[in-house]
Amino acid sequence: MFEWHRRYHMVRVGLVMLQGARHAHIATLESASEELGVDLEIIELRTPLDLQSNNLDAIVFPGGESTTMRLTGANDQNSLLPALFEWLRTNVKTPVLATCAGAILLAQPNDRGAPLVNATVNRNGYGSQADSFQAMLEVPTLGEPYPGVFIRAPRFDSIGEGAQAIAIHNQEIVGVRQENRLAVTFHPELSGDLRFHTWLLKLAEGEDT
Repeated sequence: MFEWHRRYHMVRVGLVMLQGARHAHIATLESASEELGVDLEIIELRTPLDLQSNNLDAIVFPGGESTTMRLTGANDQNSLLPALFEWLRTNVKTPVLATCAGAILLAQPNDRGAPLVNATVNRNGYGSQADSFQAMLEVPTLGEPYPGVFIRAPRFDSIGEGAQAIAIHNQEIVGVRQENRLAVTFHPELSGDLRFHTWLLKLAEGEDT
């Protein structure tokens, strides 16, 4: 049968491969691209060379453990994180989805440069692994409530100029947007809901949700 829906140009998403639920992000991005009818290429970001040699349309920072990510991605052997932070400061319009520990890295890059998201974050602010939980969130841009998965999650203590709340749980901010950067304290890749990854791909296409 003839396929009527139109394919758009290839969207190239750089996935930071330091730690976290990388394969879940890949699967969710692939499902979101199929839903949108968008051709997708996922570029695994392991070293600064991967940034220089690929024309990226969007970036995904998976969750994980922020201290471990800094140790493996900001050392004498691998300087991916400092290179990526500087790349994002230069490519200010590039869409980003940062989940859990990824949100900490955007708010606190610790590379002597400006934060990528103007917010203060309390690492493990929701408690230990035993305090992990799931809850329905208010995400007005996405319409219907969104299923949030919180695993040893950080907390936004405050947000500053240029940042806006995009996700709320019990009147508390759990998602922030600055320009095209989406930073959330939960794990949309584990929720079974494609809408955050769909949002990222739409931003990469020059659209918005």
